[in-house]
Amino acid sequence: MTARRSAGPVVVRAGVRAGDRDRTLVVVGSREAPPGRDLVLVLHGSRQDGAGLRRVTGAALDVLAARDGAVVAYLDGYRGAWNDARRRNRFPARRDGVDDVAFVRAVVDRLADTHGTDPDRVHAVGFSNGGLMALSLLHVDHPPLAGAAVVAMTMPAPDDFGLPVGPATRPVPVLLVHGTADRVVPYAGGRVPWWVRRVFHVDGLSASAPATAAYLARRNGITGPPVTGAVEPPPGPARRATGRGLRAEALTYARDGRPPVVLVTVHGGGHTVPGPRRGPRRLGRTATVPTADLVAPVLGIGTGGGGGAGD
Repeated sequence: MTARRSAGPVVVRAGVRAGDRDRTLVVVGSREAPPGRDLVLVLHGSRQDGAGLRRVTGAALDVLAARDGAVVAYLDGYRGAWNDARRRNRFPARRDGVDDVAFVRAVVDRLADTHGTDPDRVHAVGFSNGGLMALSLLHVDHPPLAGAAVVAMTMPAPDDFGLPVGPATRPVPVLLVHGTADRVVPYAGGRVPWWVRRVFHVDGLSASAPATAAYLARRNGITGPPVTGAVEPPPGPARRATGRGLRAEALTYARDGRPPVVLVTVHGGGHTVPGPRRGPRRLGRTATVPTADLVAPVLGIGTGGGGGAGD
């Protein structure tokens, strides 16, 4: 590992061996903190890497380490993408049979050893293609996650998803964040837009963001109706700098003894990660609601209660 020290958390470039491949990641957080901490895996979108997503978001997710005591690991996909469970994903990771689930498990084991993280308190924050990788990790045998936050991605239709759907073997809290003006992954679902098929080489049908939330709630054993509430951006200059006029609301599925599922809808938001830094203009408008502030309470990061297993 190679460490870079600054006024903020310790940032380390690291590598692990997963299967027959050497994989890389950026780790934020000190080895010196008490053991048993949460581990947050950040999964970038296609044509990015972990450092790139950290850069374009202004390292805003690092607050989960600095404030909440977690270790934050920005994982690098294979040639800029993940082998998610879409049947019609033609990314190099899929064509070359890359085992990204093995990569995640190797990172979990490595950071438990080097940073004292708790393997039972592992969470994923995934954006776009990384969001679908997070959803895939919830559906594999022996899921490694205690919670997931999915930004700008919805569930594929069952025929386009290569993993079994149905009740969760390990129910965990899930946060969904999605903009209604997302042109890459439409909020309303349907077929992948033609230009995305052409540029990113993926196809298939997907559910809407609300239908995705409802499915994940049923999967967690929550059958009652959701509750809607407002989500306020932070006050002051940051609110005026980006995303002015955007409105966010939370749709919360909850039941005693069951992990919640929360959908944060950003009205007018694009294919971006909400936070202090504006995303690329071509991807639409960026809300100023800090994603880390949405993630931490839903997933229980920093509370010691992030396991999320229901009975």
